[in-house]
Amino acid sequence: MDSQPTQIPYQYKPLTSWAYFGYGLLFSIPIVGFIMLIVFSCSNENINRRNFARSYWCGLLVAAIILAALFAVALILGYTDEINQGFQNAVNNALR
Repeated sequence: MDSQPTQIPYQYKPLTSWAYFGYGLLFSIPIVGFIMLIVFSCSNENINRRNFARSYWCGLLVAAIILAALFAVALILGYTDEINQGFQNAVNNALR
């Protein structure tokens, strides 16, 4: 029986919890994070990182669908003027 520990190839090495945290922060950076998200989603260098990037895409897609549905409901119910006024107030307060 061989007592040598087996070496896992880098392609299959699991990510640490700090790696998931770091990649989550990286992906939330506006332009650089989006580019890295695309690169990691298509890369075969590490399967776990690729799968995490793809799951992040799924989360973004679900959030976009929910926001679109909420906006459609607001549009149907006629709340768009109130939403627009709220955004204008928020922008005006931020610029002061």
